[in-house]
Amino acid sequence: MSRAKTILYVVVPTAKNGIVTGIVLAMARAGGETAPLVLTALGNQFVSFDLTKPMAALPLQIYSYASSPYADWHTKAWGSALVLIVVIGILSMLTRLAIRNRG
Repeated sequence: MSRAKTILYVVVPTAKNGIVTGIVLAMARAGGETAPLVLTALGNQFVSFDLTKPMAALPLQIYSYASSPYADWHTKAWGSALVLIVVIGILSMLTRLAIRNRG
């Protein structure tokens, strides 16, 4: 068996649970990290697909709304935080189901 076939048919199936867990942890961490987004996203309020321009991010939106003087924006910040937590929870649950059904 060649090295590529060994990796494809032996190593990857054996490590798939760890790979899926790593992907979900990376997505959860990227979704929850605010400090790097403040430095890299530059605080744009609009969605942009150009990687050289500022772009919107949910944690950055939560931060800007929570630090505002308006009560309505505070409510939106709490709602956005709830959405972020629910999305990460759903991703985690789907990962557990995928690992359980295939493992």
